[in-house]
Amino acid sequence: MDRNIAGVTIQVNEEGYLTNFAQWNTAIGDALAAEADLALTPRHWEVLNYLQTEFKNDSPLSIRKIGKSGVVDIKEFYQLFPTAPLKTASKIAGIPKPASCI
Repeated sequence: MDRNIAGVTIQVNEEGYLTNFAQWNTAIGDALAAEADLALTPRHWEVLNYLQTEFKNDSPLSIRKIGKSGVVDIKEFYQLFPTAPLKTASKIAGIPKPASCI
């Protein structure tokens, strides 16, 4: 389905995740973060960039893997994205919901 975010029409699935990563840009990331009541800091962007890189490498994501990434530990990940951290961060990053998320 189509949705207008940050002045751009993007395709999302029924849960609001982008279905075409090529449509994502930082303005869309900022707008999605605002919907989640988050103001993105450079630290958020480091984590989002890591998630996008893992997605591009077809590497499955999980909370445990992110905690072992060396990019962010689990405690900080939950501080950065307090509500459903992996689901929220994935949505903001413009990548599909990880299979490890319910």
